[in-house]
Amino acid sequence: MDYLKAFITGGILCVIGQILIDKTKLTPARILVSYVVAGCFLELFGIYKYIREFGGAGASVPLTGFGSTLFRGVSEAVNEDGAIGIITGGLTAASAGIAAALVFGFLVALLFKSKPKK
Repeated sequence: MDYLKAFITGGILCVIGQILIDKTKLTPARILVSYVVAGCFLELFGIYKYIREFGGAGASVPLTGFGSTLFRGVSEAVNEDGAIGIITGGLTAASAGIAAALVFGFLVALLFKSKPKK
């Protein structure tokens, strides 16, 4: 049942993104940034906690989950360290995901050769 909940949650987030791509003039980059910001706001209002509890990885892996993680990290760091937590909190909370993206991106760049679009 956990897999089904994760699939449904992640699928809904993807469907919303696809609708935004198809029906608006927003660029993919703006949609991606909007997802991160939406994750921050949903976490601010306490809504994303319930989405994450229901959807598991289907909610924590997409960009809304990244925004939620950044917000939680900043919030905790500000409570512990004060204003310096604004800078350090988000990076500390999301460091594993950021490091994984860099390492795997580098490995893929080594293994495959890019080709220009025609």
